[in-house]
Amino acid sequence: MLPDFLVGTGGWAYFNVPNKTSLKAYSEVFNFVEVNYTFYEFPDIRLVEAWRKMVPEDFTFSVRCHQNLTHKVGFRPVNEAYEIFYQTRSYCDVLRSQYLVLETPAKYVIESENLHRAKDFFSSLNLDGIKLVWEYRAPMTPTVTNLMEDFGIIHCVDLSKENPSYNSDVTYSRLFGKGQQNIYQFADSELVEIDQKAQATRSKTVILSYHGVRMNSDAVRFKEYKRTGSFIPVTAFTGADSAKAVLAEDAKFPITKSELIVEQGWKVIDASQDRRVHLSEVLIKIPDKTYSSLNEVMSELRVVI
Repeated sequence: MLPDFLVGTGGWAYFNVPNKTSLKAYSEVFNFVEVNYTFYEFPDIRLVEAWRKMVPEDFTFSVRCHQNLTHKVGFRPVNEAYEIFYQTRSYCDVLRSQYLVLETPAKYVIESENLHRAKDFFSSLNLDGIKLVWEYRAPMTPTVTNLMEDFGIIHCVDLSKENPSYNSDVTYSRLFGKGQQNIYQFADSELVEIDQKAQATRSKTVILSYHGVRMNSDAVRFKEYKRTGSFIPVTAFTGADSAKAVLAEDAKFPITKSELIVEQGWKVIDASQDRRVHLSEVLIKIPDKTYSSLNEVMSELRVVI
């Protein structure tokens, strides 16, 4: 059986369409969104109710748990932890969301001394149908894998870089890519690889939440690939002209070749109508020198492309 795919992004604020609210416009394109707002704030319940009313009945939300739990209090059986958890879970109830996302920082490590507290915390929660999704950013260990399995917690990973430590009915991936923080755009081959990894889990549901700086474009391209088997272009041009369009966005001069690769190479261009690659693949071929203008770079690119 093929899995059901829920594809979207981390938030909808950057999805802008004239004369429409961002969320309504977003929900006409995607069937899923991860709510980031609840990681930073505790929104008024009336605002959350308005979100639910803006989207179709079959639209799916996931909710990020507030950072006060994951980054401050930790998973401990104390009143403050429960208050934060149930406040965030109330948003799941309003949004009819099954997924509550826990993202812990790299410094939060589950070891023998705090393992029993985490077990006490998870065992005492009233989930009422909510599935916990945990992005554990410290190095994964058998102890943490066993903890997640014991409590039915979905191990959230970035499928472009790693696989879940164990397979479950749901695969949940927060996709940032292989750049610095979220400065990345996915090439066609990487989106194909994400799809292959997702299907290899044999999960019934696959949730892909794109988080890179080109997240809307990445998510749309993946969605169209799943629908048609082909990728849509990222620019109105191909070859060197596509590279020019991408560089013209924000490249600053003078700049060395190595700086150009670091600052611009993460972007994707249309190498041809059927293939999109990272700009770094062509920038690596130009002479190693300092470039004073875009035209100078283009003169070299037209030789190698």
